[in-house]
Amino acid sequence: MQSINPFTGQIIGEYQEYSPIQVEEIIYNVDQAFHSWKLTSFEHRVICMKNLQAKLLEKKDEMAGIMVSEMGKVKREAVGEIEKCALVCSFYAENAESFLKNEPIKTEASESYISYQPIGTVLAVMPWNFPFWQVFRFLAPALMAGNTGVLKHASNVSGCALAIEQLVREAGFPENVFRTLLIGSKAVKTVIENPKIKAVTLTGSTPAGKAVASAAGLALKKSVLELGGSDPYLILEDADIETAARLCVTSRLLNAGQSCIGAKRFIVTDKVYDHFKSEFVRLMSEARFGDPLDPETMIGPLARTDLRDELHLQVEKSRLLGAKVLLGGYIPEFESAFYPPTVLENVVPGMPAYHEELFGPVAVLFRVNSEEEGIRIANDTVFGLGAGIFTSNLEKGKLLAEKGLEAGCVFVNDFVKSDPRLPFGGIKESGYGRELSTIGIREFVNVKTVVVK
Repeated sequence: MQSINPFTGQIIGEYQEYSPIQVEEIIYNVDQAFHSWKLTSFEHRVICMKNLQAKLLEKKDEMAGIMVSEMGKVKREAVGEIEKCALVCSFYAENAESFLKNEPIKTEASESYISYQPIGTVLAVMPWNFPFWQVFRFLAPALMAGNTGVLKHASNVSGCALAIEQLVREAGFPENVFRTLLIGSKAVKTVIENPKIKAVTLTGSTPAGKAVASAAGLALKKSVLELGGSDPYLILEDADIETAARLCVTSRLLNAGQSCIGAKRFIVTDKVYDHFKSEFVRLMSEARFGDPLDPETMIGPLARTDLRDELHLQVEKSRLLGAKVLLGGYIPEFESAFYPPTVLENVVPGMPAYHEELFGPVAVLFRVNSEEEGIRIANDTVFGLGAGIFTSNLEKGKLLAEKGLEAGCVFVNDFVKSDPRLPFGGIKESGYGRELSTIGIREFVNVKTVVVK
């Protein structure tokens, strides 16, 4: 297993995959740790979680540096990611006990209530694009609920995975409450089948989600999936076009476009299409890509050259089928996994750019004649993770957000982002279940009914 710096192309880490015996031993130890960890008080868990928050902030530059070198995230965004991980630790440290307190239910019995109890060891299968945040939005609620966890991270960010395990240990959590498994994707099914694994959560591609859901279903284990997205943004004629274009470009270029909830399809009403297109293309063209350690860099390389090549193939196939390339659409003539900011229009059904997720800095513009046509195109996708609406009519924006767009998260006059206080997840082939907020911590607990006669 190798970590390769996508900016320099140099191998920066080599890791020996754990043997089946090692994996079995780790899972056994984590299960043993659960039986004592579940009995700890919330007060004790809060101390450990607050320590973890402090460790993240103390070492944020060091941890950010690992992300920069392993997957090319620009340093500024990497530091922000670590700070967000600290935020989710603080959120669940402060709120887990109230989220999981007993809930009285009035019945004919003298007492009846719902009790939320931990279920055991949860397997997390996590991707490389947000290698700390994706883990921590599972880790913080799971551990605060009294569960234990094992992490199968993407192979190219094994350094991040081991660093997270070490941070948890340094924060004062028992050694085996959270462990990393250095294994390939083919070994995941066997881990899910292990009787000591009680549930699984995955963030990743739709094919990976289907494979994990199938394995979990056969084993009768709970799963939560956060999968791909092709988020539509509807720009109405009464929108503030300059603000809309700026926020849409920000969302599209965040993490070099490698975000499931990045804005990807921009559906613009006819009267303001040309204005929006001009502003959008201008801002995309001004985005500087280069060394992710340079403070002036807006876009780092994609995480791997094969991912860049796949993205370019989607663009090329769409162009050959009639899409118009307004900006970018080429592989730069130098080493590294860069792909330039790219804008397409005249995209129609049958093209990869219409149907598939574009995981990189590629945007697709659609001109529509009405809000109804815009909603139809927005919903004409197998995905349903996030969506956005830009309008000065907030009541209309709320109505379209609630009743019109088919997505798990809809933002009006802003781009979609995850927040520990709000549930996060999708519908359709973007997955099921929710992370974060009250709902997220209750995904992996036993919702137990207690009745006293």
